Parts: sequence; C-alpha cells; structure tokens
Amino acid sequence: MFEGASSRRAFMKAAVATGGASALAACLDRTEDDDPIPSGTDDPSSLPDRQHAWNDVLQHDEAGNVEGPRHQLLLYLTLDHDGSPTADDREVLESALTVLDRAYERSHEGLIYSIAYSPAYFDRFDESLPEGLDLPEPRSLAPFEDPEFDRQDALLHLGSTRADALLEAEQALTGERDTANGITVESPLTDVLAVDSRRTGFVGPGMPAERQDVEGVPDSKPVPEESPLFMGFKAGFAKNQATEDYVTLQEGPFAGGTTKHVSNLRQRLKDWYVEQEFDDRVAELFSPAHAAEGIVEGVGDNLGDSSGLTPEIIESIEDHATQYGRVGHAQKAARANRDEEGNVRTLRRHFESTDDDVASLHFPSLQTGISVFEEVREAMNGTDLTSNPAIRQRVNNGILEYIFVRRRGNFLVPPRRLRSFPAPTGESE
Repeated sequence: MFEGASSRRAFMKAAVATGGASALAACLDRTEDDDPIPSGTDDPSSLPDRQHAWNDVLQHDEAGNVEGPRHQLLLYLTLDHDGSPTADDREVLESALTVLDRAYERSHEGLIYSIAYSPAYFDRFDESLPEGLDLPEPRSLAPFEDPEFDRQDALLHLGSTRADALLEAEQALTGERDTANGITVESPLTDVLAVDSRRTGFVGPGMPAERQDVEGVPDSKPVPEESPLFMGFKAGFAKNQATEDYVTLQEGPFAGGTTKHVSNLRQRLKDWYVEQEFDDRVAELFSPAHAAEGIVEGVGDNLGDSSGLTPEIIESIEDHATQYGRVGHAQKAARANRDEEGNVRTLRRHFESTDDDVASLHFPSLQTGISVFEEVREAMNGTDLTSNPAIRQRVNNGILEYIFVRRRGNFLVPPRRLRSFPAPTGESE
C-alpha cells in the first residue's frame, strides 16, 4: 500500500496521528534500515537555557528560512492533584525530561521540545506572578469567534523529522516504554501529569498534499505537492519572523523564557480553491499588490527569505481596499507586527493537522507578552477596514473567510533551569 518516498511520508504521518504502541511498532518495522536516531548528551546542563532556542538546530531551506520539524505533537497536561506541585512532583518531571535530553540529540533528526505553563497552573500558588509579566487567561480575540480555551496546567510541544523518534519519546513519557533510544526511564511524566489532550501535526513540502483527503479540503485534491501548508503557499519567511533573541524575556525571575500563544484553526478551503483563482489567493493571503505585480510564483519559493511586503504595501492598505475591493492577510497583520525600530514582534511556528479527519492549523506564536500577539491578531481581524463597503468582516478581508478559531491557550515557556513546575516567584525547588 505504501510505496516510494511520498507514500512512506504518508505512512509516518499516519503513525504519529494514531499514536500508541502499535503505531510505534509499525513505524519501527518500516525504519529498521534507517540510520539510528542520534543520541542526546551525557551533560544536559550543556544545553541552552532557552527552551525556545530551536532555530540553530532545525533545518533551513536554500533561502535561510527555518523549516519546522516535519512531525509535531502537543500534549496538554494536568497535574494529578489539587494545590501546588511538590518537591517530589518536580523530581519526577525533571527526571522524565532529562531522559529526553540524554536519549535524543537536540536537533530535527533527534528531538526538539519545550514545556510551558498556563495562567491556571500559576493560580495553584499563593504567590502571584511578577508584576509586568504579560500572561493573561486566554480570551476570544474577535467578535466573530467563539473558541474553547485551553487552561490545562502545562503544554509539552515535541517535534522531529523522525516519526519513530517522536513516537518513542511519547511512549517513554507516558510509561508505555521502559527505555527511550536506549536510555532507561526511571519515572515517566505521567506519574505526576495526566494527558488531557493529545494533538498532532505536520509541516513541510509534500505533507499536506498527502493528507488532503479530509474534511475542509475539496475532493479535487488541489493542494500543490510543493506546498508545506494546506493553503498552498509558504509561510514563516526569515525576514518576517522575530528573532529568538527578540522574543526572549530579558528581566525578572523568568529571564531567558518567553510567552507562547497556541491557537487551533479549522480550515474550510472549498471556496479558497474552487471559487478563487491563483491571483485571488495571492491577493488575499499576501496583498492585492502581490497579485497585480506578479510577485508570487507557485507556492512562493521565489520570494526567498521575505514575504515581499514593503512599507508601501502595508501603508497602502486602505487604498488597496478601494482600488481592488479586498485586502491581504499578511498585509493586515504586518501593521501591528513591527516595533518602532522595524523589528518583527512575533515568532510563529505553525503546522498543519488532520486530527479528527479535519484540516486544521496549530498556530504557536512566541513573543515577550501575550498582549503583543493580541495586538497583531486585532490588526489581522481588519475590523477597522469594514467602513469600505467592499470589505466585510469575513469577506474580501484576508483569509478570514476560510479559517475558524476552535481553541486558544496562553502559556509561559520558562528557561530550562525552571522548566519543572516553577513557582510564580521563579523558584523551582
């Protein structure tokens, strides 16, 4: 059934989505001739203090854009008792995470991961988070959305180009394996944290095309083989992403950490592909000027390390609304995504999903405070542009007609030294 590189990728994606011991066994059977999974370090203290420092160990394309791990997993976790975590809880969690550090090279071919904590987790303590730490409870960010809110205590985000590495790590964390890449598991993570929700995803050329036989994508299978995302274009261009330095907290007990917003958006792409021509899609995803000037070719590989948005395109958004009767998604969001010095404010690490056989997008975003993400989302909503009769709240207004927010959650990604059940004061013991 699965023959060739394309089918092999589809098999690995299906294995990650299914999970469990049987999926891992099948995955290992198919990878027995592959190179061994690279091992981790005997000195975990040598690893970077920033959990979110992924870019240097991930793949980059020819233009220098970071490519996310092809297989990704989100485990939403809840502490298994009331009140704040104990010293024993911290010891168990740190042991489980240290196994990952020792078992897997910190790379796209090994395993990359981070653990983050919600405002609800910090409510377990008598102390408050430090003044100025921007970590509110999740909320609806548009008048037309009604999402569920992720208030679980913690979020463990894992990724790898190797499906077998990702599945084996999960099995070790959940107590279904005694070893991880040859390293003995003394205490699985699930000794102290229950998995409330398991969500999977993928990103990269070929992956969406192989998985487009799901609800939300037309039966004509329009997703290009070259596209890393369901909507048919590249994203995450290096010059349109914040640097890891920029999104890192510089002061306070959690210096070296960052904040993380994660949303899940259902995609309904029938109209995107059936009613819209290529130039229409370019206009609504990038800007009308991109379409009029032929800036984007194919999935956007020709763009190099930039989306092609210029200050002039961004500042001309109201004129474009009048001239073209529509505005672009990237064009709108960019209005709030640069600081006064021109630095990009958010670092997005989005990836696709077919959980529940529905096309959706997981959208993790890193920034120095959740309000930064909220400001960018407000600009993306384009509500201020609807005074133009051609622009409605969800029509001719970027890609809002095709995406629907299902979930939102806010988290703090502490520095590595505080990764195991930190207190609001920054202590971890």
